[in-house]
Amino acid sequence: MKAFEYAAPKTEAEALELLTADDAGNTEVLAGGTDLVGLMKKMIVTPDRVINIMDVPSLQGIEPLADGGVRIGAAVTLDELLTNPYLEDYAAIQQAVDGINSMQLQAQGTLGGELCQRPRCWFFRNGEGLLSADVASGDNRYHAILGNLGAAKFVSSSRIGPALTALGAKVRIAGPAEDQVRMVDVKDFFRTPGQEGQRETILEPKQLLTHIELPAVAGRTSSCYEVRISEGPDTPLAAASVVLKREAGVVRDAQVVLGQVAPTPWSSPEARNVLLGQPVSEELAEKAGQAAVSVARPLSENGYKVQLAQVAVKRAVLLAAGLETGGF
Repeated sequence: MKAFEYAAPKTEAEALELLTADDAGNTEVLAGGTDLVGLMKKMIVTPDRVINIMDVPSLQGIEPLADGGVRIGAAVTLDELLTNPYLEDYAAIQQAVDGINSMQLQAQGTLGGELCQRPRCWFFRNGEGLLSADVASGDNRYHAILGNLGAAKFVSSSRIGPALTALGAKVRIAGPAEDQVRMVDVKDFFRTPGQEGQRETILEPKQLLTHIELPAVAGRTSSCYEVRISEGPDTPLAAASVVLKREAGVVRDAQVVLGQVAPTPWSSPEARNVLLGQPVSEELAEKAGQAAVSVARPLSENGYKVQLAQVAVKRAVLLAAGLETGGF
């Protein structure tokens, strides 16, 4: 591991000052460290400065908002999301966290870190770059089946990102200056890099993700369903998060967002259109799953993910509607 300067600010202002003082932009933010430390050990990331934000109190709280929503600090640990009473009605988030199925990762990992974690693409993690490796002709079993027509063929690593996208959550980004703050929809927070060295979120080197804000539930139901290779903490093969707004049993609004199948959490208007105006049934959920993968473009070795993504959407729809999902 490369030698680095370590800092532990006590306020957001101090954290931003440390970020902006780095003219080279070679600073990394440390929260739980479940992803960053491994990348530093493998010399994939080689910062000159590491800023630990876990001592900043304003980043660690969960509080209700006046409009019925909830604000969550970026440094809140994942296990807190499972036990906090303000999040009881956000089933998709709790199901996504519960699916990680590792006491260590849940206790140490943070919400902000989970959203910002780097791709698990083994080409990238072996030092071959995120966009420059020849994924199309290599071992692409776990790569993207959607949004993969360009150089980016990795999948977004965030397991909570699809749920937050479906729920219409926002992130608060501070910096570079202390008084520069903006709210961004989670769906716009993720991006597909266009060149080597560009990150998978819109965060610039001298900016800090401080909070995530959830809108009020307002009668909506939500779910997250993952197709996993095991019951351990391994990354899912495919996943889907669904949010439904129903009146008299009929779907009046819906959001379907797939995970682990594209470089960003992948919203599916095709699946949403199938659901609108219909009562939820197993047949309808099946059609939504088929619609969600109708635009899939699998690579040479990951065609199996099309079926898994279809199943994930079908079961997420049923789960959000309170119906039996089948399977295990």
